[in-house]
Amino acid sequence: MRREKDLLGEARVPYDAYFGVQTQRARDNFDLSGVPLNHFPQLVNALALVKLACAKANQTLGLLDDGKAEAIEQAVQLILDGQYHDQFVVDMIQGGAGTSTNMNANEVIANVGLEQLGYAKGEYSHLHPNNHVNMSQSTNDAYPTAVRLAILLKHGELVQALASLRDTFAAKGEEFAEILKMGRTQLQDAVPMTLGQEFQSYATTLGEDIDRIAGLSELLKEINLGGTAIGTGINTDPEYAKLAVCHLSELSGFEFKRASDLVEASSDMGAFVLFSGMLKRLAVKLSKIANDLRMLSMGPRCGLNEINLPPQQPGSSIMPGKINPVIPEAVNQVAYQVIGNDMAVTMAAEAGQLQLNAMEPLIAYNVLESIRMLTQAMHMLKNRCVRGITANTERCQELVDQSIGIITAVVPYIGYENSSRIAKTALETGRGVLELIREEQLMSEEALGEILQPSNMIRPQRRRG
Repeated sequence: MRREKDLLGEARVPYDAYFGVQTQRARDNFDLSGVPLNHFPQLVNALALVKLACAKANQTLGLLDDGKAEAIEQAVQLILDGQYHDQFVVDMIQGGAGTSTNMNANEVIANVGLEQLGYAKGEYSHLHPNNHVNMSQSTNDAYPTAVRLAILLKHGELVQALASLRDTFAAKGEEFAEILKMGRTQLQDAVPMTLGQEFQSYATTLGEDIDRIAGLSELLKEINLGGTAIGTGINTDPEYAKLAVCHLSELSGFEFKRASDLVEASSDMGAFVLFSGMLKRLAVKLSKIANDLRMLSMGPRCGLNEINLPPQQPGSSIMPGKINPVIPEAVNQVAYQVIGNDMAVTMAAEAGQLQLNAMEPLIAYNVLESIRMLTQAMHMLKNRCVRGITANTERCQELVDQSIGIITAVVPYIGYENSSRIAKTALETGRGVLELIREEQLMSEEALGEILQPSNMIRPQRRRG
């Protein structure tokens, strides 16, 4: 162990640790979620990039000498290369509005930088976590900026997974384009459609969210870097904020802009609320699709059984031969968790008081976790379910032939009253709708055959007088 000092006095830190005393205190205080910062590599990298951008701004202004700035840059580059992530150990959920996270980054970068300079860990007179790595910053501007950057770094994976799942559903839509089946409303027979139309609708609804997610991510590019404690910019050079934002844009590849009102931006969590709400919307859609897949495949002998889901594992410890729709079930559960995460984000965003929102760690944790879980769920659904779905064509046709819902196709020709009477008789007697129409000679065989062509029942048709 080695000893380090802070405001509260001395504390022992593991000798080989690159974090310091404030990180150690946070480890002791916050054993809550069991999820450390390094669970989200993008957050670790985002923290490092923010620190480097600030160091470059301070170096340009002559506030940080070249040797210290270069040591910080070397440390950050090592972190971006994947080293030292295991030193970001603070629990994602923490008190202090992210101070523990910010100090974890400051201490690791300082100690890695000290080694680059040829000094031992903890010799902070040569490179200090607060005086040098945190120069011109507060947790209240560095941490929110890093969280926004982490989401931007992560959300591309989400969009890619979403686009890939959409394309897989669209491919199934083409594969099933000629398979006629019954559509259903309120779980009751409605009118015919194709299985391809059903699967294409899943592709369409998912595709709608690609641009919306990308659009909402633009809101995260407005940052309060340079505002320090409450947005007034205390302890910074007048040119610092502009320089820091410019350097962060160059380093990250995202075009950040400084908020026009840094005081407002230091306390407002509105961008996170909107983005989390978008993640919830996607979760709701995925859950609805998962429900449909489970229902369409139910059986195999005593249910709809219109499609087959690829079997992934035995479904019962007592019922031989049973296979459960485990992949859609898992997607459902991810969706419920994301919906719950969104509620937590909403409550945390509302809980800010005056010039700061101290609940931002919970917001960061839930948004990043929702992105991670949705991304994984969509990969799983695509690879372990949708790709392997097959159609039971004969079963789909059998249900169409048996359905009373097919009467809707002839309403324009025999009228609503006749159609209602035929449907009622068919329901009461078990006889077929077409059989009854033919028996009463309500339509010619030729006209009936034309109307009942599959191609004429699944899209608008011009009526002949």
